Amino acid sequence: FLEYCEVEKQLSRLTLRNYDHYLGRFAAWGAKNGVTKPSDISIDAVRSFRLWLNRQPNRPGGRSGGATGELGRLTQNYHVIAIRALLKYLAKRDVKALAADKIELGKTERRSVEFLTPEETGRLLESAGTKDTFTSLRDRAVLELLYSTGLRVSELCALDTDQVNAERGEFMVRGKGDKPRIVFLSDRAAEHLRAYLQKRKSAMKPLLTRSDSTDAAKEADGSDLRLTPRSIQRIIKKYAAAAGLVKDVTPHTLRHSFATGLLRNGADIRSVQQMLGHASITTTQVYTHVTNPQLREVHKKFHGKS
Repeated sequence: FLEYCEVEKQLSRLTLRNYDHYLGRFAAWGAKNGVTKPSDISIDAVRSFRLWLNRQPNRPGGRSGGATGELGRLTQNYHVIAIRALLKYLAKRDVKALAADKIELGKTERRSVEFLTPEETGRLLESAGTKDTFTSLRDRAVLELLYSTGLRVSELCALDTDQVNAERGEFMVRGKGDKPRIVFLSDRAAEHLRAYLQKRKSAMKPLLTRSDSTDAAKEADGSDLRLTPRSIQRIIKKYAAAAGLVKDVTPHTLRHSFATGLLRNGADIRSVQQMLGHASITTTQVYTHVTNPQLREVHKKFHGKS
């Protein structure tokens, strides 16, 4: 199943790793509860597994969003999504098992979107300063790239120097599922990117690196110096604190800010969907409830008139 997801469905390595984890958990539970082959997977078996999941402890500070001491509902749903994907695969192979469409996902709270106002974004970008050092120029390029393109942090880290054309102001990335899309650079982002690359002493393969010289690299092309998502997270935390922002600012916050800014300024949601690389419009629609200018006008016009 995992090989099918990798080769035929071309899912990302992260998705494959998650499927492996969730299904491994299901298999371990099944081994103790008499679910050891596809034909043993029934509605009752899945329900029992979900009940078991619901009673599992949640790690403190985890992303699952569940109540204290419980595995979050969103994380529970990820397990169910993996099981449904496996069942669809089995059906295609004519292996007797439960039909995937008989399993429904549990209800979850609507995901909240944390984004920066234009004023907050300006403060964050300017907090990188104007020092003519490798670190300062690189960090400003990181902030500008994230806000200008709406890239996921993993996509940003994966960029190679020869992939990005600052003069043209657009380039292609491969996002989730290895799907290609075009992203665009603002004039300001392109300017800061050029300043960073001019400062860097050597033309290393990774676009964003920890050092400005291959002398510090073990690999000839400097691949081992590539910034990691965790490194970029720390960079953003550093400048968010310097800017005096009280919000929990992450790389994804800048992606959210990119999307909300487009919608508030009149971009249509289909275009924003394409620029974010969302497979489904439903994912993009999470932004619409915070970017609808008509709601403010309705409130202003009708509130407190009695």
